[in-house]
Amino acid sequence: MRLILGIETSCDETSAAVVEGRRVRSSIVASQADLHARWGGVVPEAAARQHVERLNPVLQQALDEAGVSLREIEGIAVTNRPGLVGALVVGIAAAKALAFALNLPFVGVHHLEGHLYSAFLTDPDAPIPFPHLCLIVSGGHTELVLAKGHGDYQLLGQTLDDAAGEAFDKVARLLGLGYPGGPAIDRLARTGDPSAFRFPRAWLEGSHHFSFSGLKTAVLREVERLRNEGTLSEATIADLCASFQQAIIDVLVAKAVRAAQEWQVSVLTVVGGVAANAALQSQMREAADKACLQLLIPPPHYCTDNAAMIACAGYYRLLAGERADFDLDAHANAPLAK
Repeated sequence: MRLILGIETSCDETSAAVVEGRRVRSSIVASQADLHARWGGVVPEAAARQHVERLNPVLQQALDEAGVSLREIEGIAVTNRPGLVGALVVGIAAAKALAFALNLPFVGVHHLEGHLYSAFLTDPDAPIPFPHLCLIVSGGHTELVLAKGHGDYQLLGQTLDDAAGEAFDKVARLLGLGYPGGPAIDRLARTGDPSAFRFPRAWLEGSHHFSFSGLKTAVLREVERLRNEGTLSEATIADLCASFQQAIIDVLVAKAVRAAQEWQVSVLTVVGGVAANAALQSQMREAADKACLQLLIPPPHYCTDNAAMIACAGYYRLLAGERADFDLDAHANAPLAK
């Protein structure tokens, strides 16, 4: 089994991909960011409606770009957890219909498992190094996972409140930077001073867990003070972005490297939407080099939600003989590992 059709509709990207093993033949992503920007965040019902409208054209585009027909597809992988239930249902329904009509095996894939495999899409011939440590940082998740083998994961730590990407979006909204907030803060931070404001770092000593709600509140209090004083200028906003971003990066880098050393792994991967942050990538590379760790970060188009990573994760599950039933359901919340 080689050619896998992947479908991803967990949030606000409608995506389809054709993957041959780990070799990406096509990866199409239709973003809804412009639609949800008017509300400052994803509206679940609107996202589901957009998936219904866009999925068939996206599927056809993925097949056309890969140069294959549906009859050549050998299996289907679809995100079924976690995510917005209404959005997930659209992708699952399409996967079931195609699997039934074409008599193909299909499998449900955990969204975070897809992100884990995204680090290995750009070098499909290299073996996946197990065990390795994976830092997943996205809009809804911040987790440290020890990947022991295909489908064998151990959760080492996770956020106790806001995810890193969620904190980025909330602070961006507070500063009037729009949605999505991560790219806007990343861009402005490049002209700001990361030491201009002394924001807290929640180290949670003795654990691999994270906490960013206190940092978010500290930024809110500082912005309120600056507004009351009438000193919230464009330059000050850039400094706020840089200082806030640095507070998150310090914790992510230190905890990821420390966990890799503690579990004696030689490979560290950083995946998810926040992994596209330029400053995080630069500082993570520097820290990994000092710790003699091999660092793998996917290119930006594989950091954000995409179906290629889902197809890749599904490929290994299908290869192992896993098959979903037609009662496969959507789940808003589901742990990747315990």
